[in-house]
Parts: sequence; C-alpha cells; structure tokens
Amino acid sequence: MTSDDLAVARTPDPDLLDEIERYYDAVPRSAARVEDFGPLSLFVREGAGWPYYARPALGHEGPAVTAGDVRRVLARQRELGLPEAFEWVAEHDPLLRAAVEEAGLVVHEHPLLVLGPGQEAPDAPGGAAVRVLAADDPAIARAVAVPHLAFGEPGTGVGEAGAVELAAKAEVLAADGTAARVAGRIASGHTVLAAAFEGGTPLCAGQHNPVGPVTEVAGVGTLPSARRRGLGRAVTAALVAHARANGVRTVFLSAADEDVARIYRRAGFRPFATALIAEPAGAGAEAG
Repeated sequence: MTSDDLAVARTPDPDLLDEIERYYDAVPRSAARVEDFGPLSLFVREGAGWPYYARPALGHEGPAVTAGDVRRVLARQRELGLPEAFEWVAEHDPLLRAAVEEAGLVVHEHPLLVLGPGQEAPDAPGGAAVRVLAADDPAIARAVAVPHLAFGEPGTGVGEAGAVELAAKAEVLAADGTAARVAGRIASGHTVLAAAFEGGTPLCAGQHNPVGPVTEVAGVGTLPSARRRGLGRAVTAALVAHARANGVRTVFLSAADEDVARIYRRAGFRPFATALIAEPAGAGAEAG
C-alpha cells in the first residue's frame, strides 16, 4: 500500500462513509426484523438463512455505547440462539471497539475498499466465461456452493476442493433451501449472482446486493483447485459492470485480509476504511 493509499484510509470522505453506513443499515432489512437496544440495533433474520448481527443504530444521538449495552445484545443473541456477532466500520463508530472488547469479544479487522463514482469497472482477464445468473438458472446451486468451499479453505493458494466436492455441496444447498432462497433474492432484485464457468462448471462466484445507488460486492470465492487464474477478478468485473449498468454509483467491498485486498487494489478499488467484526474468541471471521 502506498503512502497515498494510507492517507486515504486514515481520512475517509465523511459523506461516502455516511452513505455506506446507511447501506449497511438498510441491506439486512429485506430479510430481518430490527430490535432496538439504544445505540445498537440487532438484526434478526425472519425465516431460514444465514443469521445476521448487531451493529450501531443508524442516526443514534444519545449516550455513547457502553460494554453494558453490548452485554444486553449478547444476552438477547444467546436467548434467540444467534451467533454473538457485531459488525461496523471503525472510522464511523470509533468508540464501539473498546465497548465490545470490554464485554469480552475479539475484534477482527478487514480492509474496506471502494470503487467510487466515475471509476470504471475493473478489466476482466481474457478467457473467463462469466455470466450473471437469472433466478431460474439451473447452475444456481453449484454457483452458490463455490464460495462455501472457497471460504472453507481460506487463503489465496491453490487448494484441494474441486468438482467432486462442488457437486456434493451443491446437493446439500439445494436440499436445505439455500439455493432457492438465493434464487428468490435474485428474482426480487435484492441480489445479483455472477459466476465464471469452464465446461459448464462454475469455478468462481460472487454477488452484489444493491440498495439504491450503493452496492457491496460480497462472497466472491474461487473453487480452491482453480485458484490463481484471475477468476475472482473476472467475476468482480462482471458484478461491477452489472451494477454500473443499473445505476449504481458506489461499489464497495471488504476483503478477508491484506493479501486479498491487494488483488482488489490491482483491479482498481481503493482503500477507504476498516470493517470490523467482533465475536467470541475462537469463533473466527470471514469477509470478502
């Protein structure tokens, strides 16, 4: 990271920071109810699917968050059988970290990068057959399975999981309703899913989730056995191009670590802020 990049990351544009914060508050509301805990909001998923988290309450103007506030949310998450998890942007809510750490949680840092208004979509490497999937695409279950396998073998090196594991994971996600839920979100316009294919098999997939003029690229993962071929960059390029073509002004993402962030910087994203995830020790955290 250059000195200019570091300066940008230390002093994020406040208007863009607020815009991203509004997005983070809005995006879970399509599938969750919100419980009010003063300076904190707990998002509780309605129905089956990946559970949500707690985060700073949008527009809260009362007393600053305390460890006691965090403990009240943790107690509610335990009562509901939810993961004990908080997510926020460090630069927008700098006081929250001390409160969650006092409450006993461990904080994980993830680079947050932005492709701002006027910036072009990243170029895609040649040779990658990437498409945006419709809600009735028969490849949805396999495309959704790819990131599951990717995050199961973290890192950027070539791994073990391949076509056999992909087929098995796709069967599980089709049977438990995960693939159908993603198809429903595609049909409603809440999610856009893109995948890079070879011989009809998805080797990399990811999504963006637009809310008005802002979207987050999320869950981009490459089948471990197919890594180091530029497929993640190709899928990201397709997602950004789709977002731009549909009126999205600001595209952002959070990377799992600096190695992954370096890949996105080469694709044109710039460092902007720091996404934080807090959870109990040993729980682990994924982003990007």
